[in-house]
Amino acid sequence: MSPMNPTSPTVAAPTRAETCVIACAEAWRGDGEVLAAAMGTCAILGARLARLTFEPGLLTTDGGALLTREPLPLGRPRTRAAPSTDSADASAEGWLPFRDHLWLVLHGRRHVMMGAAQLDRHGRSNISCIGDWSKPTAQLLGARGAPGNTMCSTTSYWIPRHTRRVFVDKVDMVSGVAATDAHDLRRVVTDLGVLDVNGPGRTLQLVSLHPGVTVEEVCDNTGFDLHIPGNGVRTTRRPTAHELHLLRDVLDPEGLRAREVPS
Repeated sequence: MSPMNPTSPTVAAPTRAETCVIACAEAWRGDGEVLAAAMGTCAILGARLARLTFEPGLLTTDGGALLTREPLPLGRPRTRAAPSTDSADASAEGWLPFRDHLWLVLHGRRHVMMGAAQLDRHGRSNISCIGDWSKPTAQLLGARGAPGNTMCSTTSYWIPRHTRRVFVDKVDMVSGVAATDAHDLRRVVTDLGVLDVNGPGRTLQLVSLHPGVTVEEVCDNTGFDLHIPGNGVRTTRRPTAHELHLLRDVLDPEGLRAREVPS
């Protein structure tokens, strides 16, 4: 008889950060050919991982004004060469000036995953200021593109720290509109789980928990009564071996994801 095959190398179990990347990636499932815009390490990795696997039609950028042929690794500059050579800028497939980017936003051809300093039960977000608007205790980005994003295009949120400071009963300033007024408020991914806006009256509800997280932990870190579905809360899916390879060896070999969500 032939000897047994040697045991394949053991793959380290997925980290919390890698589970968060998968949860972010799933937000773009089924979107087809739209621009995937993301803010935050895990959100950016999620968009790029989705394109490399189950959503190849997504448009991804270099983080600036260039559409890319293939999703780029984080922390690695894209290649440049003389335009007359066959190897010219092998990562770029098109130019996306700001005016064209805004056209995509206004016509619903973009799915953005934003951050938020505050979110309420109705999905309203605040990225502008903390405290009274006339004399805030902290000045943030300003409303910027949040009104247009939420009114005109599909919007999700990535929150790397699920706390009562973020999930509040009332936001100090409305930057992004509520789910009832939004074009399509898709989901909220945090370091604890995934929420959507299919609770009573289009409010936030818990739909999945990352491995090792409990419902009680999420509720304790939420500043309002979060809706829990009567049929229970599933566990966020773990990345496949192929997805882990793409994350660890291709998209984020420097391990930047762990800085945003430590194990």
